[in-house]
Amino acid sequence: MPKSSVLSIAAAIAAVAALAACSPGTAAAPAESAAARPEPFGAAGYRGVAPGMAKEAALATGKLAGAPVSALDGCTVLSWQGGPAPDPAKLAAEAEAQRKADDLYAKSDAADKAAKHSTGTSAAELAKAAAQDAEAAQLAADSAMASADLAGKREERDKAFAAAGGASFGKNGLHALGAPPDAKTAEGIGIGSSLADLHKAYDARGLKLGAAGRFELPIAEKPGWRFEFTPADNGTVRGVAITDGAPKCR
Repeated sequence: MPKSSVLSIAAAIAAVAALAACSPGTAAAPAESAAARPEPFGAAGYRGVAPGMAKEAALATGKLAGAPVSALDGCTVLSWQGGPAPDPAKLAAEAEAQRKADDLYAKSDAADKAAKHSTGTSAAELAKAAAQDAEAAQLAADSAMASADLAGKREERDKAFAAAGGASFGKNGLHALGAPPDAKTAEGIGIGSSLADLHKAYDARGLKLGAAGRFELPIAEKPGWRFEFTPADNGTVRGVAITDGAPKCR
C-alpha cells in the first residue's frame, strides 16, 4: 500500500477518535457520575421529607411507613420504608405509661394545692390537714414513679429512633427527622462515624454538647432547627437527626 494511503487512513482514524471524545454521550459522563452520588442528609431533609412538612405530605412521598412505631408526648413517629414495624404491645405500653403519668400528675397537683389551702386550728381540722398532707405526699411519690417509667419509655423510643431513623410529627408538622443507617451528611458524617471525625467536621461551625447528651449544631439556613448527633459508648456516632428542638409535640 502506498505510504500516502497509510497516512490518510491514520488521519481518518484520529479524526473519528476526536469526534467520539467530543460526542454528547462522552460529555455526559461527569453529569451521570454526579447524579449517582448519594443524597446528603441535612437541612433540606431527606428523601423528599423536609422540615415543616405536614405528615400527610410526607406520607405522599412514599418514603415513610404509614403506621406509627411510637406516639409518646403527642409525637407520631413513622419509620422509613423497610424500617422497624409497629409493635402493638410496645404502643400499648407507651399509651398506658402516658395515661398513668398524666393522671397522677393531675391528681398530685390538685392534692398539693388542697393541702396548702388547709386552714383551721381545731383537732378535726388539723387531722384533716394531716390527712391531706399524707395524701399529697403519696400522690407525689406515685407521680414521680410514673414519670420515671414514662422517661424510660422515651429513652427506648429515642434509642430506636437514633438507630433506624424516621420522622416524628406533631401538630405543627415535622418535628424531627432521623437519618437511616446508610445516610450521611454532606460532610460525610453518619451512623458509625467516629466522634473524632464529627468534631473535625463541625467544631468550627459551633458543635456543642447539649443537655440531653447529644451533640448539637444550629442549622443556619433553618432558624430554630439544629442537627443532633447521638454519641455511642464506643466513640462513634449512634444517631444523626435534624430537629426543631421541642421536647414534646403537644
